[in-house]
Amino acid sequence: MLKKLLIANRGEIAVRVIQTAKALGYRTVAVYSEADANALHVDQADEAVCIGPAQVAASYLNADAILEAAKKTGADCIHPGYGFLSENAGFAKAVKQAGLTFVGPPEAAIELMGSKRRSKIAMQEAGVPVVPGFEGNNASDDELINAAKDIGYPLMLKASAGGGGRGMRLVDNSEELAASIQRARSEARQAFGDDELIMEKAVLEPRHVEIQVFADRHGNAVYLGERDCSIQRRHQKVVEEAPSPFVTPELRNAMGEAAVKAALACHYEGAGTVEFLVDQHRNFYFLEMNTRLQVEHPVTELITGQDLVAWQLRVAEGQPLPLTQNQISLSGHAIEVRLYAEDPANGFTPQTGTLHNFTPAEGDGIRFDTGVRSGDVVSPHYDPMLAKIIAWGETRNEARRRLVRALEDTTIFGVTTNRHFLSRIIADETFGAGEATTAFLQQAFRDDPSLTPQTLSIRELAISAGALSLSHSGQPGWSNAPSTALPIRLETPDGTRELLVSHHGPSLTVIHDEEHYELTLQNPHPNQLCIIDNGVRHRCQYYRNGDSLYLQAFGHSWWVRDMTHQPAKGAQGAGSGKLQAGMDGAIVDVLVAEGDEVEQGQTLVILEAMKMEHPMKADRSGIVGQVLANQGDQVKRGQLLISIQSKEETVA
Repeated sequence: MLKKLLIANRGEIAVRVIQTAKALGYRTVAVYSEADANALHVDQADEAVCIGPAQVAASYLNADAILEAAKKTGADCIHPGYGFLSENAGFAKAVKQAGLTFVGPPEAAIELMGSKRRSKIAMQEAGVPVVPGFEGNNASDDELINAAKDIGYPLMLKASAGGGGRGMRLVDNSEELAASIQRARSEARQAFGDDELIMEKAVLEPRHVEIQVFADRHGNAVYLGERDCSIQRRHQKVVEEAPSPFVTPELRNAMGEAAVKAALACHYEGAGTVEFLVDQHRNFYFLEMNTRLQVEHPVTELITGQDLVAWQLRVAEGQPLPLTQNQISLSGHAIEVRLYAEDPANGFTPQTGTLHNFTPAEGDGIRFDTGVRSGDVVSPHYDPMLAKIIAWGETRNEARRRLVRALEDTTIFGVTTNRHFLSRIIADETFGAGEATTAFLQQAFRDDPSLTPQTLSIRELAISAGALSLSHSGQPGWSNAPSTALPIRLETPDGTRELLVSHHGPSLTVIHDEEHYELTLQNPHPNQLCIIDNGVRHRCQYYRNGDSLYLQAFGHSWWVRDMTHQPAKGAQGAGSGKLQAGMDGAIVDVLVAEGDEVEQGQTLVILEAMKMEHPMKADRSGIVGQVLANQGDQVKRGQLLISIQSKEETVA
């Protein structure tokens, strides 16, 4: 009987595992980096051990420190979660050698399926359909280039050891191939320490459908339906749902049987996910097998009524699977979105900062998996996912409605998120019709308003002015006296706005340029306004932090900064020639030197942050002046990396 479980992970998955383990009577142990000393998963565990500094290589990827924590606390089993060491065969082997139980598959299965090259060959031998391609062992650049001539374009380059879209490139023609190989190798090396690549014929606009499988050490294996993960950005999943609106019962059975065949072929144990690409004619092809619990496992739990972490722990103890294939049934529909601290209007740049208010929505059919709470700091050291929001309904449309409302009613002040972007996806007609493929975001959301800097309406400006006025009551320079006209200046996401505000009792009149707006404000609770607008009452949440004000109303959120009593200063616009870091991160490569001539839009620096590489581009043409960053440097958001002078300035 296993008694004490150490969770070798952080964030929402650590919290998720702790909850089930406690319910089953396990004692739990959390591990944490110095940056996570006050994290939610640390507070929820029975015991916790610090395993190193913030950098993942020195903490969450430090197998020796994790095993020492298990020894120190007397843990007899280790759950790896997902990411970090979850698919590291060496770690699974080390856990076993330490006399502990690894809550996951045998190291041989992890090692086989961790190689896209070897796993694809194994699936071919097992009779599982695969995408045509090239799987040469440690193929050189020249071998890849020659193989591409036989495969044809477009094709996909993939890191053999990879996952999550890192080390993956779509190549449309031969002119792009050599440079794409270099970038894919670099990203794979940074993410996985292995730059081996394979190539596959690109399946255009496919569905990405995966099968949840489970196997035990007694030779039993089952599948628990499918998940549709077609909505992706940069090959990373954004929305997942179960069942797939595209999959027929016949296709579900065929894919499920193929997935079980894949699991049995590698003598699998525990939870695994076999991922397939499905073309428009419902032909399916093996993509990869993830030898761990998936981020999107909650949608399977909601439609099957099963706790997959409990299944994992049961298998790890050597027990048989709790259900046979005939006993597994699906009920209703579930949709999950990944809530990220990122700015969709700025290229989905990861965001850092303090969560001044983080209040998840509640309601029937809503599940919120998170590892953060109000007051926590989103750091640059880890993935920027704040939570997974999952909605279940008797029908797909019921699940959609519940999910949109949950997104709109969740309050997040302090960092920019993709919340509004997600709600627009779920409400989209193409998604609603079940017709979204992997090309959906690129096609349908290329010019979406949520991908451009937010322009505040006169109503939002008026509400902002009213909230500022109430929060400033009694302070010098502010007045709520009747009929007092007050000029204020607000910085907004799309520029500075000059307003004239007048109070008439609880009524407020705001004038901006040629527009004016009237509404009535009440303040029944701290940080909450009651707005009476055209006879309709609305609630507005707000939070003031210094000169910054965060607001949420009508299902939208926005921010302003009070610049009324600060001297006006010109904003540095595009074409300044100052290349600044868009986020905290590490410099992967510097592509220019002082004196080089560059063109506007040219990539000058590659910045790695939150497990992804981000190209930093010149905002004007000219001559490189200073180069203030070197490969390997850790940099802060806003830090000057490179300066560019115009040719005229250089001559002068």
